[in-house]
Amino acid sequence: MHESLVKSAKGAVPLHAVKAADLKRWRGARPAREAEWLDAAGFAAKAGELVLIPKAGGGLAGAVLGLGKGDDRLALAQFSESLPPGTYALGDVADGFGAERAALGWALGTYKFARYKKNTRKFPKLVLPAGVDGDEVSRIADGVFLARDLVNTPSNDMGPDELAAAARDLAKRHGARISFVVGEDLLKKNYPLIHTVGRASTRAPRLIDIVWGRASARKLTLVGKGVCFDTGGLDLKGASGMATMKKDMGGAAVVLGLAHMIMDAKLDVRLRVLIPAVENSVSGNAYRPGDVFRSRKGLTVEIGNTDAEGRLVLADALADGDDEKPELMIDIATLTGAARAATGMELPPFFTDDEALAADFARAGTQVSDPVWRLPLWRGYESAIGSPIADLNNSPDYGLAGSITAALFLNRFVTQAKSWMHLDIPAWNDRPKPGRRTGAEANTARALYAMLRKRYRP
Repeated sequence: MHESLVKSAKGAVPLHAVKAADLKRWRGARPAREAEWLDAAGFAAKAGELVLIPKAGGGLAGAVLGLGKGDDRLALAQFSESLPPGTYALGDVADGFGAERAALGWALGTYKFARYKKNTRKFPKLVLPAGVDGDEVSRIADGVFLARDLVNTPSNDMGPDELAAAARDLAKRHGARISFVVGEDLLKKNYPLIHTVGRASTRAPRLIDIVWGRASARKLTLVGKGVCFDTGGLDLKGASGMATMKKDMGGAAVVLGLAHMIMDAKLDVRLRVLIPAVENSVSGNAYRPGDVFRSRKGLTVEIGNTDAEGRLVLADALADGDDEKPELMIDIATLTGAARAATGMELPPFFTDDEALAADFARAGTQVSDPVWRLPLWRGYESAIGSPIADLNNSPDYGLAGSITAALFLNRFVTQAKSWMHLDIPAWNDRPKPGRRTGAEANTARALYAMLRKRYRP
């Protein structure tokens, strides 16, 4: 069980959480001394408002958190972020904020990236609420933390080889098979686009391939974009554009975090994880705008822009995964700025033609407070990804609907999978919320796991 959770403890300090609309009724049910203290503190149950209630003889009698309108279902993460060391237990908490959601929020609030700066803070502990599966909470938190750690690690310590090492550690932990195709072997084994994007770097490109589960189980394939740093290539990014490009392997990080949840829960699937891991660099052998390359699938691609590299490496990995005709194939990528312009940093868009899958995924995202939004695979834009000299162009001369045209490009490499879904995530929080500090984020991992757990429960 997660280290911030305990099964029981005597004398645990009670924690309360109340919506602003319920404050009058709630206050009336509290002990007089507690109510008077809250009045003296001017407590109005605004979102994020936290008041500590002292004991008459010293020490802490309790804490009360304001939930405002109740929009943030992970708001109780603020308790573990803010409270002093000690052991606490849920008290009077608004409906929809307790139980597993409270325990997970508590665990997420303890995240700290401490690879380069020592973490000296001792986090408080929460008594696991009655009926909550501590192992389930822990596997979700551990998967999220794995993804966050990978994304937060700067590119000098998180190149293709280091990403492969993290995948190897995960595979070993769960008894999965793992293999790699590295460097020039990518050409020999027909992954030409992965090689093309990564060849300019001194750090060899590679394809990471993990297989786990019964061979006869239903096939689930996860594909994650692993661009460990993106200069933009010869279509070089500006300084501001490169500032957070360590997160361009966020799709791979989320896929690994999700894979941990799936394997740890022993879902009944034959899981395959494919991660094209590259660094998009600049050198004398860098690929150029105007070049044309043949993909693994056989489709030719004209390079409209070397900074649209993610869809190239994903194309070869998707084609490989598609050959196995999986029941479900999902790719996750920090693919386009257009997605951020459309839905911002907190609401990643997804694309699929499978109506049942779309409904299940959107519902799961709402249920676990990991929100997503469906955008259309609008076939009217198919002509925008065409080329006069090749089958496709990776960066069409069309200034609109960039997230949709990128999804349509990827869709051309998926023809045999029973169902496919593409997620265009930021892998980053640009403003802090409880349990979600500024920096790396495992967008969609919890929503996907919730959906997959229902589909493939052992």
